[in-house]
Amino acid sequence: MTGETRRPGPAGAFRIGRVLGAGIFVRPGLVVMGAALVLLLGPRFERSGTDDPYLVAFALIVALYVSVLLHEIAHVVVARSYGMDVASVTLHLLGGETLIEGESRSARQELLTAGSGPLASLLVGLAALGVAGAAGDGTASTVWWSIGWVNVIVAGFNLLPGLPLDGGRVLRAIIWAVTGRELTGIRVAAWIGRVAAVAATVFGAVRAAAGGAAGYLDLAVAGLVSVFLWQGASQALRVADRAGRIESLVASRLAVDVDDRDTSDLPRLPSDLGGVALLRAITRVPADTYLLVDPDGHDVGLLRRDDLSDAYREGSP
Repeated sequence: MTGETRRPGPAGAFRIGRVLGAGIFVRPGLVVMGAALVLLLGPRFERSGTDDPYLVAFALIVALYVSVLLHEIAHVVVARSYGMDVASVTLHLLGGETLIEGESRSARQELLTAGSGPLASLLVGLAALGVAGAAGDGTASTVWWSIGWVNVIVAGFNLLPGLPLDGGRVLRAIIWAVTGRELTGIRVAAWIGRVAAVAATVFGAVRAAAGGAAGYLDLAVAGLVSVFLWQGASQALRVADRAGRIESLVASRLAVDVDDRDTSDLPRLPSDLGGVALLRAITRVPADTYLLVDPDGHDVGLLRRDDLSDAYREGSP
């Protein structure tokens, strides 16, 4: 029997299905949050005279989670159209995350992949608001109105120009396209993400200082958002640092003289190799020392693996 191998999902999450080959996972925190929201919203619908208020609240929360899933599926569709492998989609306390294996090959690809999610949320939101307007007054209108505005807000929040938000990836793509330097885009968007994390903390503190239960609820939500933004931005900076170290590696800059050594048994590498291509080349042919040659096949020098490792750790050749 043949079939597609199911890859393990994120730790602590459980699978609820698949879409376009990617596993759909849910973290327990999302279920807890959903139950809490139903308990909070139920009395509001009850005061408005709605029949089965908790059932209506449950339907609203499910609809909102489906909206989040549609946001992530949009990322999946665009990524797969570019031939990228999508490992999983995970719904969690603060929304969703699509795990795309590999990096975008161009600024355009990054822009379209990142922007597809907020665009999907905006379209869902506008459609829901249209339905709310046609439904007139009543519970159905209230539910559709809530779905619409939450999606519009989600689209706007995700377009903030800081990593790890989609807007940060859009900014990264724009800077990449303008400067030709992808790492510059990552670093700028990541630092904006850190600033946004601090701003969220300050906002929550101000709301809490205003007093009342609502203020402390805002503080708790702001705290979660701050942690999410700071961790994501910090991870992006670490990735950019590693990529920068790799990019700085150029075989010819690390060459040492051949002297009188017998080089007949040494693997040969082009002297102009650098970055990822250089690391792939030495991975394919492991050795302690390589002979570097120019395009005409002439000896240029020796490249020692230890020197390459030292250059990576120091961040420059």
